[in-house]
Amino acid sequence: MIEISWGKPLSFVMSPDGDVQKFSTIEQVKYWLLKRWPIADEARLTALKQVEAAMDCIVPVGVARRAFTAAARSAGFVPEDLVGYTARRAAEQLVG
Repeated sequence: MIEISWGKPLSFVMSPDGDVQKFSTIEQVKYWLLKRWPIADEARLTALKQVEAAMDCIVPVGVARRAFTAAARSAGFVPEDLVGYTARRAAEQLVG
């Protein structure tokens, strides 16, 4: 099996509590889309198809990453880098 480089990990805030999930491999992304995704919508299906196509070297990984990001936003996940520093810092202080 050929290892497909996913590139820089994508991190999303997955819950109102601020839980963050980092997606660092294309295999991890496929697993989440198949087994852990909270909604079954068109964005998820498109992302899954693009991830599988990238794993088969049919489309560039960037296409799969963009489709996955769209599916994550459709599921209500927010990219970690879009969550303000002050919101993260406040959450850290509540926990720590």
